[in-house]
Amino acid sequence: MRAAATVSSQKQGFVGGLTVGKTLFWCGAALLPALVIGVFFLYPVLSLFARGFSDLSGFVAALEKGRTLQVVGQTLLQAGSATALAVVLGVPAAYVLYCLKFPGVGVLKAVLSVPFVLPTVVVALSFNALYGPGGPLYFLGLDGSFAVVVFALTFFNISVISRTVGVVWAKLDPRVVYAAYTLGASPLRAFCTLTLRQLVPAIGSAASLVFLYCATSFGIVLILGGRKYANLEAEIYENAVRYIDLETATALSLVQIVIVIAALFAANLLRRRGETLQLAEPARKTLRTPGAKLLLVYVLVTFGVLQLAPLAALVLRSLTVKGAFSLHNYASLTQPQRSFNGSALDAALLSLQSAVGAAALTLALAVPAALVASRKPRNRMLRTAVGLFDGFLMLPVGISAVTLGFGLLITMHAPFGLGVDLRSSGILIPIAQALVAQPLVLRALIPVLRGIPEADREAARMLGAGPLRVLATIDLPLLQRPLAVVLGFAFAVSLGEFGATSFLVRPGITTLPVMIGQIASRPGHEAYGVATAAAVLLAVICAGVMLLSEKLLTTQRHTQLLRLGKTPAKPQQTARRTQ
Repeated sequence: MRAAATVSSQKQGFVGGLTVGKTLFWCGAALLPALVIGVFFLYPVLSLFARGFSDLSGFVAALEKGRTLQVVGQTLLQAGSATALAVVLGVPAAYVLYCLKFPGVGVLKAVLSVPFVLPTVVVALSFNALYGPGGPLYFLGLDGSFAVVVFALTFFNISVISRTVGVVWAKLDPRVVYAAYTLGASPLRAFCTLTLRQLVPAIGSAASLVFLYCATSFGIVLILGGRKYANLEAEIYENAVRYIDLETATALSLVQIVIVIAALFAANLLRRRGETLQLAEPARKTLRTPGAKLLLVYVLVTFGVLQLAPLAALVLRSLTVKGAFSLHNYASLTQPQRSFNGSALDAALLSLQSAVGAAALTLALAVPAALVASRKPRNRMLRTAVGLFDGFLMLPVGISAVTLGFGLLITMHAPFGLGVDLRSSGILIPIAQALVAQPLVLRALIPVLRGIPEADREAARMLGAGPLRVLATIDLPLLQRPLAVVLGFAFAVSLGEFGATSFLVRPGITTLPVMIGQIASRPGHEAYGVATAAAVLLAVICAGVMLLSEKLLTTQRHTQLLRLGKTPAKPQQTARRTQ
């Protein structure tokens, strides 16, 4: 009896100690992300708003300006038009890339995904090289037009629509459509009444995200649209930097926050509706019917006109000087640029160093944050706490990068009265880049962690494993492959970040995207030629990083299969299995 009581008390003590240990572990995991976001995001943004709200009459007057209403309308019109065009072009691409089987589909899918990770300054210069003075399509008269801005925004986001919709479309149960065929329904009627209805949540969710990306675009609108077609992001920058009008900049920031929150709410609502679909195993169809072949041609033409042509024009322009082929623009990358205290190659090296630091910081923030945010505690209060923490982590999505950069600029000269000016050190650049990339990486990791069966963790705990052991043996091994992808993605996003970094660069501490934007704005063909060459260099670096991460992912999977004693399947073998 006494022995049983002793064992019982030991078990209770063990459980109690384990509970305390778990609490300390999860609090420690949440501490670093909370501190970094609190100090370098929440504090600057709240300080900025406090200054803007110091005089409410001025704030209201800023909202009532005719220019403010014009910019808000322009933002909504640009984002709405680009979103509609992305849906029209992206939905057929989703079917071709994810539901059809033909040689080269994997290559086409990878190539269509590249534009999403290209820096905005590269895309802006690409469309300017195609439609601007001296460009192959300059005769169309679209230079500096609303249409070019919409085309460039669509260029970025077709892959968002095609990937989001395609993944769902490939897993729809085809038996429902086949049953409709047997009842006499035409392919068009079956698509409109059955398939499209099931795809609406995925299309709506992806469209909401595209609208968000377009409404918060900075580099594209600033370079291609100018003041005539400025959106909220560009107008915030103009008021904060050029006119030092903090009240107007703050008012515009709040309007933008409302738009962002509405878009995120719509995307989340539609995503949850899509989770109720009955999905099946993906099964690709062969490219046999005339309709399928026509869709493939449609996607290839879209890719050629909207995505390949601008990039080709950029490369061609970078290799042309006074109408003749020349490498002079690339040779100029090694020469010091006026007002920058260095060359474009120096800026590229600084950008690489900053992106490495930003990618490392992004993972240091996102991995522990995802571990906490992905948990589903049984306790109601803990579930609420996890939900609030998840929302706190996503706060950077609701603030423009321009607002973040300006907030860091005015608060980090002596943060919290410490008497240390962080603005002159260059450390704020990777921190700002990490804050921009962190929510994107977080949203990629959380579904992976939530997909791990809780029974696996419980089995490890029953065998006496503590939180760290469970993390090391269950969670982290399954995160290796996703981490390889998100690491490259975080690096590419940080490398091309333009909005927040525009406020934080200094002479001698200038990133390549900012240098490109400033050189391109100078008059003269020589300056523009150097900007195009630098843009090609930046695009090659970003694309190379993404390809390297994909290569590491493939190599890692190959090694894992060999360790398990399995032979990696060749593409032909995989194709036969899916027939």
